[in-house]
Amino acid sequence: MTVSIRPANRSDLPLIAALIRDLAAYENLSDEVRFDEAVLGEHLFGARPMAEVVIGELAGAAQGFALFFHSFSTFEGCPGIYLEDLYVRPEARGSGLGKALLAHLAATALQRGCKRLEWSVLDWNAPSIGFYKNLGARMMDEWTGMRVDGAALARLGAGDASSVESR
Repeated sequence: MTVSIRPANRSDLPLIAALIRDLAAYENLSDEVRFDEAVLGEHLFGARPMAEVVIGELAGAAQGFALFFHSFSTFEGCPGIYLEDLYVRPEARGSGLGKALLAHLAATALQRGCKRLEWSVLDWNAPSIGFYKNLGARMMDEWTGMRVDGAALARLGAGDASSVESR
């Protein structure tokens, strides 16, 4: 079966939204999907895109996607690519599509002078962890992800010193 990777365009927005929802269901995070499709479209395809998407196809049928954006390493002094989401529909797993999507991103990183391709994976997702390790990825166990969102982000952004602990 022919595997192909192509850049997404605005007409792919309903497909991208559906794939994001499918990924969230797989990760048991459907309740966290809150995007507005029109706003997502502006962030992906508007005047100042904040992220990029590539669509993975098998025999011309969309079966997966990767959403990524540039990061920057101060230690390397160079950009990197951060893979926010990679998803392949269950019926297409084992076809080589996931590997093709990652290889495409690695090639993109090299073409753009990036020194890294990074992503996070849920600690319970053993099939994905094994897949990534087989491709040469290594775990970054010494790092812990952090996030500020919702009300905490609003407080911090407003400079509410009472919401910040002193150390």
